[in-house]
Amino acid sequence: MLKKEICFLLVTFILFLGNVYAQEITVLDQVTQERIPGVKVYSNTPKVQVIANSEGRFQLDDFKGCDTIYLSYASYETRTFSYEELKKVVWIELSDVHLAVSEVVVTANRWGQDKSKISSRISKLNLKDLGIIEAQTMADLLEATGYVFVQKSQLAGGSPQLRGFGTNRVMIVVDGVRMNNAIFRSGNLQNIISLDGNSLESAEIQFGPGSVIYGSDAIGGVMNFTTLEPKFSTDSLKSLMKTTVFTRYSSASNESTSHLSFIYGTKTWATSTAITYSRFGDLTTGKYGDKHFLRPTYQTTINGIDSTVINPNPRKQVESGYEQINLLHKITFKLKKNWDLTYGLNFSTTSNAPRYDRLVQDDNNDGALDNAEWYYGPQQWMMHRVSLVNQTEKKPFYDNLRITLAYQNFKESRHDRKNGNSLIRRQFEEVNAFSMNVDLQKKWGSRMVFFYGLEGVFNHVGSYAYKESVNDGTQTVINPRYPNNSLWQTYGAYFSSKYELNEKWTINAGIRYSFYNIEAKFDTTLFAFPSTSVSNLNGALNGSLGLVFNPSVYSQFYTNVSTGFRAPNIDDVGKVFDSQPGSVIVPNVNLKPEYAYNAEIGFVQAIKSLLKIDGAIYGTYLDNALARSTYQFNGQDSMVYDGVNSQVLAIQNVSNAYVYGFQGGIELVFGKGFTLKSMISYQKGFEYNIDSASYFPKLHVAPLFGRTSLEYERRHLQIEIYAVYQAKMNADDIALTERGRYKYATDENGLSYTPSWYTINVKGAYFFNKHLSMNIGVENITNQLYRTSGSGISAPGINFTASIKAVF
Repeated sequence: MLKKEICFLLVTFILFLGNVYAQEITVLDQVTQERIPGVKVYSNTPKVQVIANSEGRFQLDDFKGCDTIYLSYASYETRTFSYEELKKVVWIELSDVHLAVSEVVVTANRWGQDKSKISSRISKLNLKDLGIIEAQTMADLLEATGYVFVQKSQLAGGSPQLRGFGTNRVMIVVDGVRMNNAIFRSGNLQNIISLDGNSLESAEIQFGPGSVIYGSDAIGGVMNFTTLEPKFSTDSLKSLMKTTVFTRYSSASNESTSHLSFIYGTKTWATSTAITYSRFGDLTTGKYGDKHFLRPTYQTTINGIDSTVINPNPRKQVESGYEQINLLHKITFKLKKNWDLTYGLNFSTTSNAPRYDRLVQDDNNDGALDNAEWYYGPQQWMMHRVSLVNQTEKKPFYDNLRITLAYQNFKESRHDRKNGNSLIRRQFEEVNAFSMNVDLQKKWGSRMVFFYGLEGVFNHVGSYAYKESVNDGTQTVINPRYPNNSLWQTYGAYFSSKYELNEKWTINAGIRYSFYNIEAKFDTTLFAFPSTSVSNLNGALNGSLGLVFNPSVYSQFYTNVSTGFRAPNIDDVGKVFDSQPGSVIVPNVNLKPEYAYNAEIGFVQAIKSLLKIDGAIYGTYLDNALARSTYQFNGQDSMVYDGVNSQVLAIQNVSNAYVYGFQGGIELVFGKGFTLKSMISYQKGFEYNIDSASYFPKLHVAPLFGRTSLEYERRHLQIEIYAVYQAKMNADDIALTERGRYKYATDENGLSYTPSWYTINVKGAYFFNKHLSMNIGVENITNQLYRTSGSGISAPGINFTASIKAVF
């Protein structure tokens, strides 16, 4: 026994000495100075290949006698060296590839693929570059891409719009799981802020229908987020550890954010944990612009009496602040060769969040604000996720397999009270969402790849409501927003393929069948529903076909036709609520899916390392569209609801709509660290209104908007000067249901419109070393007073930002 121990110690000592004297080289990011793990280091003569370890290091001795040595890593420029050159260095810096046509994306078929072979427009967010922007929420991060338009009803929110579609017609996917649930409404949604932009591994946006892979709701596009992943150590004798801490301040909302993340990994298991806390005060808007966007008065209660008082600082949007906390935890185990098991937890909650656009409402124009109180209760989201992945396993029916089980819990509430009314209405909703996804990939020969799978989603909706006296706390049960204990479920199967005809031509095709079922019971003791229950069962078939042409590694031309669909959900079928004073939405149990038909042509063209231009022209037709329209309830076209005589409306399959537009971008590298980028989106859309038998501008179609930036990068330093802008939206460009609403400015004829606007901004980051960096910036330098189109809260005025980050 003693001899074995001595031999073991002797071998260990010899290996240790070998490591001491072997030359080791570390690979760094040129700007941030952070180590880059997983870099491929290889030679063709003779053939040698190694992968840099989790600390970005590799042994040079492996390449003794090699002619040319290459260092390659995704999104970085490939560098070449001779063996003699590498003998003289201990570290190597890699710089970003700005003009790549080819990169790996996962959104198209749920597995990693070369984007240049995909026949749809997918934008992969460069999180390292976006880090300099210091986005406060996930909504702000999406807006910073320049291709996503974001509407805001309050500071605690943000409703993304893709190609003229928003809310429940765009899909949010988190770690492969659909976030859209049974009460995602047609009105603006705030769920995107439940995601933590500080805890992302990657983010992608697919524009246009994605229903073949993602099912219902993926009409305008798919926003696909992967949260911070655990990292395995590549060294059996040493574990990997990385801790990130940062704190940020911004002046316009007196925001303070603190973040801590931790990654730990061995060769057999790894974990990642993150926590972010943010506090936002009341937002101060700009100085130069339309005075309608100020807050001249605000509501308060004085000696028990609701009062409207003068705001001493009209730029301060009183009652807009809130707080939020995000938690993330993942742990991954290597069960055996090629099998990984991962458990993930996501949790997010806000404080009470004022519904700012309702708080500034004065429909009577009498100087007295309509609402004494209007706020959302805490918006809470929790997801438990378990995934089992089998990769690079050559089985008869798959090469790669992923099984994902998830449970999500959503809680939200609304609390509102009219000015002078002693009763506050409180509505509470809870959704328990269960899902299962089975996704497989199989390569057939050298040119064909199949992607196929199954999906099942089950949602249970709980809803209750009551009115409460602000004087003595007495509660009276009232009709809930949705039928309590209602069920929504959908199941689907998809099959997709990619076939490379040759090196230049690729065909993409896919098909999916889905069916859904809605079960709900109405409580007729609280509201005189015309029926006591509803059962809605239906199916949808959709597909896609695309062609890609790559004349060179610098070019991509593509075209596709595709269909998407949205199945009615509980919000469509069973909701009773007042959308605005004088109208009430009532249930309609006879709804069918709406279908989208899309065609698109696009291209990407790079000229070596100097210039890249991309663009896409698209058109989408929405048939059997669900829209609010006049309706009869128990034979009457009006009813008294919440004490107000209101016109009866209902969601119905009575409309159709079409959207067309163009997206384009240009990236020009001047050299010496300077890069110019610009992107623009133009869209037009119209929706048929059955009541007037005419087409009117469609809701969620933004005016022309874009972003232009000049970036400078050198070792340790990153600076960006950028402009964000939006064109004017005239009165006749505004959706019919939006005209006359208080959130819009009015022109000389008293008609609603949104003025054009722009902001000039500058941000800078300095990386002292691989451990410490600092960001500072000024947003909206010219202090513009504006609102993004359709928003109910004004954007920040001049805003000073600062943050410091430590990585160790």
